[in-house]
Amino acid sequence: MRKLIIFAFIGFLAQLIDGSLGMAYGVTSTSMLLTFGIAPAVASASVHLAEVVTTAASGISHLKFGNVDRQALFKLIIPGSIGAFAGACFLSNLPGDLIKPYISLFLLILGVYVLFRFLMTTKTKREKKSINLSRKKSIILGLIAGFSDATGGGGWGPITTPVLLSQKGVPVRKVVGTVDTSEFAIAISATLGFLLALGWQEVNWFWVISLMVGGIIAAPIAAWIVTKLPSYLLGVLVGGFIILTNARTLIITSTIQDFWAPIIYMLILIGWAVSLIFVIRNNKSE
Repeated sequence: MRKLIIFAFIGFLAQLIDGSLGMAYGVTSTSMLLTFGIAPAVASASVHLAEVVTTAASGISHLKFGNVDRQALFKLIIPGSIGAFAGACFLSNLPGDLIKPYISLFLLILGVYVLFRFLMTTKTKREKKSINLSRKKSIILGLIAGFSDATGGGGWGPITTPVLLSQKGVPVRKVVGTVDTSEFAIAISATLGFLLALGWQEVNWFWVISLMVGGIIAAPIAAWIVTKLPSYLLGVLVGGFIILTNARTLIITSTIQDFWAPIIYMLILIGWAVSLIFVIRNNKSE
């Protein structure tokens, strides 16, 4: 029962952040599962299988609140699905113990990118009504983000959302809703790739169902939050969380002495706190 509550809470927290920010369900869930000693391919497969249900719930919620740009949605789905399937097959053929620190390093880099991307984000005075996304850009973005999502257990949101938000005046809630809704197709493609490569016997249904329960509860709440809270604040929060979680995994799997571990954690926490103070003050002065 204790593990059920813990994994359900992980799913709830991950979906709450993902649904509000357009990123971090996969990164957050996979990062937490890796801390429990779960092999990267199995962790990523479990997360993506859970995402099939949670992203469906999230997509329906975002559509209900009018947070989706349908044109951009359809442009991202096909290349993203292809990239996710290829990434899942690639990761499943690698030894878990060998790839684990590299996956954590990849997630750590994503966390740093997310934090600094939103650290520099300020309130937008004028927003466009839709997302300007060309077919060429959608293909490149979809393939890269989909592949990264499957190999890292998360990456669709952390890559796609910031890229789309880099456009001046883009509607933040439309980006978040569109990315979150398109992730349903990415989750299905990645899951198919993992199941073909790993087989159903490798799936731990306890983890999957627990993550699903938490994610389903959080999906409608997150879709509502995205219309109320600033994305720059949530971006810094999730970026710091991802950095802290994966720094722990890297420290455990490395030869760093026990003396340095608390110092590294403290520096990360201080940097995270300073980033939060900076982004809050920076946007108050706007």
